[in-house]
Amino acid sequence: MEAMIERCAGLDVHQETVVACVLFGPLDKKPKASIETFSTTTTGLLALSDWLSTLQVSDVVMESTGVYWKPIWNILEGSFHLVLANARHVKNVPGRKTDVKDAEWLAKLLRCGLIESNFVPPEDIRDLRDLTRYRKKLIHHRTSEQNRIHKILQDANIKLTSVLSDIFGVSGRRILEAILNGEKIETDGLRKMVDWRTKASITDIAHAINGRIRRHHRDMLRYHWEHMSYLEETIEELEKQIDQLLSPYRKEVELLDGIPGVNKAAAATFIAEMGVDMSVFKSAKHLASWAGVSPGNYESAGKKKRVKPHKEIKL
Repeated sequence: MEAMIERCAGLDVHQETVVACVLFGPLDKKPKASIETFSTTTTGLLALSDWLSTLQVSDVVMESTGVYWKPIWNILEGSFHLVLANARHVKNVPGRKTDVKDAEWLAKLLRCGLIESNFVPPEDIRDLRDLTRYRKKLIHHRTSEQNRIHKILQDANIKLTSVLSDIFGVSGRRILEAILNGEKIETDGLRKMVDWRTKASITDIAHAINGRIRRHHRDMLRYHWEHMSYLEETIEELEKQIDQLLSPYRKEVELLDGIPGVNKAAAATFIAEMGVDMSVFKSAKHLASWAGVSPGNYESAGKKKRVKPHKEIKL
């Protein structure tokens, strides 16, 4: 294999240690190797950075091993040209599995230019990605709590969902809070709770909330309600942080928001996942493949077989 990089390093990353192999020497000759093991603590990674700088390393490659590559990336970013390799693409020959050989194998592949780097966005985009992904999880948790509240209401024979399209709207929340507090809801009080835009009549709503609610139901409703309220407050805080991180990308958000079916929340997710610099993707086809929305190629004996789109691992 023809060498392309004069001084490069391969890192075999683990939770507690990282094995580094540096290959250096003229491109037309067999390279020399220097191998060291470092701790993954900040002190150890700074020592790794100094060691690589001493050997005048220009390029460094590591596998995307869980989340263990991230501390190393954070320390080395800016000092070296970093390459994050997909573990499936750089699998070593079976029977040659040691930490030292893995690091040396990565260095050999990088020296010959045979490793294509995974897309790693800038730090601010990575922070935005953490927030948008966490927001998505919290929204799912909130939906789960709302479903549990709906289940408790059915068990208590309160048919609020039959008369209100959204029991967590303005009218539904007022009624639910009154039920949680054990209030006796009269017709006049119910009329004040129900928003004027509600289509159901006061009589129908009164019949719907005339159930058989017990102390147990109120306790369970309170647990779910308080957790749901906490999730909503956290989501609101996340929205503010996301909006702050999107400040430099207002133009991109407006362009994405102009696409039919894409709102500002979806625009934030798009930017968080793929960034704003499209030059990191060779073409629109490569972007579609990276996003996992294009089918793969599978041809054998001159016959093409159907292949489902493969979802790439997002970092």
